[in-house]
Amino acid sequence: MSQVLILIAVNGVAWFIIHFGVSVGLLKVSDLTFSNHPFFIKLFVSYDWENEGEFWEQKTGVKEWKDRLPDGASLFGMGYKKKHLAAKSQADYPKFILETKRAELTHWMILLPVPLFFLWNPLWAAWLNVLYALIINVPFIIIQRYNRPRLERIQKMKECKRIFK
Repeated sequence: MSQVLILIAVNGVAWFIIHFGVSVGLLKVSDLTFSNHPFFIKLFVSYDWENEGEFWEQKTGVKEWKDRLPDGASLFGMGYKKKHLAAKSQADYPKFILETKRAELTHWMILLPVPLFFLWNPLWAAWLNVLYALIINVPFIIIQRYNRPRLERIQKMKECKRIFK
């Protein structure tokens, strides 16, 4: 029993360090990098098969559950709060879109160290950590993949409206 408690403590500390370290580290990446770097431009493209986020709504029902999940910026009091679009001016959309990219990358990067849990855990515990990582991160990736194309579409419509006024 004490071995299980030690594993829980070690894994809990490891996950805390990973979550917090990745989140804080990506907060240090400049907005300009997320906006203009070719790697990030390619990484966050909305693919045709996603149908501007509709794929995620049809396959996961994301619209029904996305607002029930916590926003990391609110939990830690750091970063840009993405729970709701705070304002709806022309300038707000690019920032919100950029922060969906930061959030998506955060959750992808939190998944990367998962294989390390096989180093110190028995197989069953390592697989529990894999399951934990997927349950905790995949829904947030889906939310960003769903929200971003919709926000980009609204931003384009607002820009067209402003140009043709």
